[in-house]
Amino acid sequence: MIDTKSKIEKRSFDSLGHADHGWLNARHHFSFANYYDPARMGWGAIRVWNDDEIGPNSGFPAHPHKDMEIITYVRSGAITHQDSMGNKGRTGAGDVQVMSAGTGVRHAEFNLEPETTTLFQIWIEPSRTGGAPSWGAKPFPKEARDGKFVVLASGFPEDVDALPIRTDARVLGATVKAGESVTHIVGTGRHAYLVAAKGALEIDGVRFGPRDGAALEGGQTVEIKALEDAEIVLVDSE
Repeated sequence: MIDTKSKIEKRSFDSLGHADHGWLNARHHFSFANYYDPARMGWGAIRVWNDDEIGPNSGFPAHPHKDMEIITYVRSGAITHQDSMGNKGRTGAGDVQVMSAGTGVRHAEFNLEPETTTLFQIWIEPSRTGGAPSWGAKPFPKEARDGKFVVLASGFPEDVDALPIRTDARVLGATVKAGESVTHIVGTGRHAYLVAAKGALEIDGVRFGPRDGAALEGGQTVEIKALEDAEIVLVDSE
C-alpha cells in the first residue's frame, strides 16, 4: 500500500546552485564550490549531486580526492577518465563509473567528444574511511531497466551485478513509459534523493520536471508516475 502521508521535498531545477564557466555549465543540488546554502549541505550521506554540461574537447584537469565515493551517470555524450592508479576509460550515455577515493587519488575527467556531454556526478560519504583507491565502469542497457529500478552501484554484497561502492547506499536507475509507475521503499532512518534525467514525473500528487530534485524522507513508500517517458536516477543512503 502506498503511504499517502509521504514526506517529500521538491527542489526545482531553477532553485539549484548555478555556475557557468563557459566550458562547464553546472547546477548543484547541494552546496558545492562557490554555491553555499546551509539548508542544502547534503541529504543523509549524499553530499553532492551535480548536474554538469561539459563542452566539447574540455574537462576537469587532474585534481585530488580522498575518502569519498564518486559516481558518474552519463546522460548524453561520453566522459573519459584517467587517474593516478593508471586507469583510463570512456563511459558513454546511460552508463556508470564509480571511484572510491580511499586514502587519496588524483584523476582527470575530459569530454573528448565533438558534442556537449551531460552527466550527473554524485558524491556519497563512505561508511568507512581509508583503504586503497579504486575505479570501475560498466554499461547498463536502458532496456534492462524498463519499468523497474535496477541497482547500478551498491555497497551491499548481495547486489552482485552492480558496481561496488564503500558506503551503505544504492544508486538505482529506471526508465518508465508515460502513464506507468514504479515504487520505492525508503526504509526508516534512510534518505533517498531522486532526479529525472529526462521526462516529467508525479510523486505524491506533485509534478516534478526534468532535472528537478526530490528529497525523500525515510519510513515511506513512494509511487513515482511518469507523466512523460522518463529516465530516473535514485540514490538510497543512510
